[in-house]
Amino acid sequence: MRIQIDYATTYAYDRAARFIIQTLRLTPRSSEAQQVRHWQVETDIDSRLHRSEDAFGNVVHTLYTEQPTQSLTVRVSGEVITSDTAGVVPPDQETLSPLVFLRDTHLTKRDRLISVFASEFSAHPPLDRLHRLMAAIHGSVAFEVGVTTPTHTAAEVLALGRGVCQDHAHVFIACARQMGVPARYVSGHLLRRDTADQEAAHAWAEAWLEDLGWVGFDPANGVCPTDRYVRIATGLDYLGAAPVRGASYGGGGERLAVRLSVRDADMQQSQQQA
Repeated sequence: MRIQIDYATTYAYDRAARFIIQTLRLTPRSSEAQQVRHWQVETDIDSRLHRSEDAFGNVVHTLYTEQPTQSLTVRVSGEVITSDTAGVVPPDQETLSPLVFLRDTHLTKRDRLISVFASEFSAHPPLDRLHRLMAAIHGSVAFEVGVTTPTHTAAEVLALGRGVCQDHAHVFIACARQMGVPARYVSGHLLRRDTADQEAAHAWAEAWLEDLGWVGFDPANGVCPTDRYVRIATGLDYLGAAPVRGASYGGGGERLAVRLSVRDADMQQSQQQA
């Protein structure tokens, strides 16, 4: 599948920020499952972008502004050709042992509720166990925007019973680690069937199985990733794979606006030719 992405994040300030530093994990890497045909990261003001790679193998751009800034837009655009691997992640990009992803973080820390919830699936074979876990989270945590923040932990979300894709991924990761299964957070994009325009990027989880390697699970939608998914970055939790993280000096009254379009390029081309 040929997927086109246009993603713009705009920061506006009541008073100009003296300088801004941001870490951008917005660029996908090519693999057996996805081929990046072209990709561009740009800003609407004079700034510096330094490209590097973090410990998880993610492509990272560090952005620096060098003048007072009232408004800043970071835009990424490109095209990725994807294939359906039934959720199995090709092993060509791994830089760390799976055991790293047994480590707890603040956002994925386990409590009694997580332990009890995870224990319901312990009697099943490993792959079946994770599919059942994904389905249970999908059924227990309703998708609802605005009830959680990026600081909500997996335990808090499971108790609340509501959240967004980031929250579903954290609950899955916490439960998988409780079962002794390495699990990690994935940020990326999903080509939806109902609309091209979206309010935010997508998130899901991956778990390690000895016979298969890393396998993706999207508890927000109750499915394993297909060729409709574009994988961008991974981490122990949201903080390690967030599309944009940073800080500004000076300024005030920061406001954020996001514009995201994820389109089927072949379908769009057919419509234009009709």
